[in-house]
Amino acid sequence: MTYKPPFSLNTDILNLVAKISEILGSLQSYSDQSPLLRKKNRIKTIQGTLAIEGNTLTEEQITAYLEGKHVMGSVKELSEVQGAIKAYDSLSSFNSAKVEDLLTAHSYMMEGTLKGSGKFRKVAVGVQAKEGIVHMAPPAERLPFLINDLCHWINTTNEHPLIKSCVFHYEFEFIHPFTDGNGRMGRLWQTLILSEWNPIFSNLPLENMIQAHQHEYYQALKKSDTEGESTFFLSFILKLILATVSENASINAPVNAPIKTPDAVYQCIRDNPSITRKEMAQKLGKDIRTIGRAIQKLKEQGKILYVGSPKSGHWQIL
Repeated sequence: MTYKPPFSLNTDILNLVAKISEILGSLQSYSDQSPLLRKKNRIKTIQGTLAIEGNTLTEEQITAYLEGKHVMGSVKELSEVQGAIKAYDSLSSFNSAKVEDLLTAHSYMMEGTLKGSGKFRKVAVGVQAKEGIVHMAPPAERLPFLINDLCHWINTTNEHPLIKSCVFHYEFEFIHPFTDGNGRMGRLWQTLILSEWNPIFSNLPLENMIQAHQHEYYQALKKSDTEGESTFFLSFILKLILATVSENASINAPVNAPIKTPDAVYQCIRDNPSITRKEMAQKLGKDIRTIGRAIQKLKEQGKILYVGSPKSGHWQIL
């Protein structure tokens, strides 16, 4: 019987996939990120994924380290930075469906900080929280089979890459195949799966966004553990991906590019479905009639719909 991780799709998830795909389309229309912005985003990625695991080095310190400057920090923290840099710099050489690549990436990520890096754990492990053990990982002897099944699913599933990357992330954390570095590797491999679909993800700091919502991240993992499927975690991570691509679209937009009023109105409605015409006019510096014409155009194009009464209704993106 073919292995399939337990999860279900709903309207919220499908809408998130559509919104992310739409914004990615606009990102592709901009010129490539500058080398400086790519470097900045890579530093954000490394700082974010390590900070989740307790590393205290700042973006400024990691930047200085990359520039060969002396940085005050523990040997362990600096080794973690060095390992993360090597793993992310090697991202394009990995295949997300190959177990041997996963092990190689772990050896890069954890070299200098973990004895036996690049090898599955041989002992039982549990996830510890203030209230005690909150998750007991599968037995060590099952790891090769579980990871093989998961990687085979990645290679054969017809699910959208956005969905399969999130499902993999959750399932990987549930399996917890290494004695340490599981969080870092789960986030790295999700980025790899996404970048195999769209290379722009190799330069987007999703890990930094996860770190900014660290408490909710752990709560989403816990809730999906309780429910026995990754649906809740899938929805949560998609929201963080949407926030990441939206933020990057804003950063990458050409400074002097004229913004068409219908596009600006559409963005306002997407950001706030309850926004009024008057509020849009004030926000965009346009008069009410211009906003009205833009709304009419969007309606004719089948992009928006107003639901409910004039006073208490809201906009809906179609």
